[in-house]
Amino acid sequence: MRPDLVLVILIIIGLLGRSPIIATAASLLLILKLTHLERFFPLVERRGLETGLLFLTIAVLVPFASGRITMKEVVSVFTTLPGVLALAGGALATYMNGKGLDLLKLDPQMIIGLVIGSIFGILFLRGIPVGPLMAAGITAYLVKLLDWMWR
Repeated sequence: MRPDLVLVILIIIGLLGRSPIIATAASLLLILKLTHLERFFPLVERRGLETGLLFLTIAVLVPFASGRITMKEVVSVFTTLPGVLALAGGALATYMNGKGLDLLKLDPQMIIGLVIGSIFGILFLRGIPVGPLMAAGITAYLVKLLDWMWR
């Protein structure tokens, strides 16, 4: 199947699934392809995730910069159960991301399943794609769990 046709299908899926992120991403890639700017694909592939995570982090840190989060609220992270759970969740997420990176280094073709699974999650579960590393981390955990169950 031609790559531009795949992008058109993703645009249609994004529109039908009411996922503007998928539709916009596929549209931008199709524009690059149709304007013969494919030379930027490696740059987008290499730096796109970092750029996206940068903007996501900026959006999350805006309350700190604007002063909407007070020192009292920061202290409550260390002194309340929800705050401690948030710390544990953040630590666990970064650990899982590391395991995901290890999995992708060992088995790079897993990215195909992660991307298709992410598209399904966006379209049918109304999820938000924040990164293939977390998806890979969860996959690594599931692979270990299945390996343990079948022993």
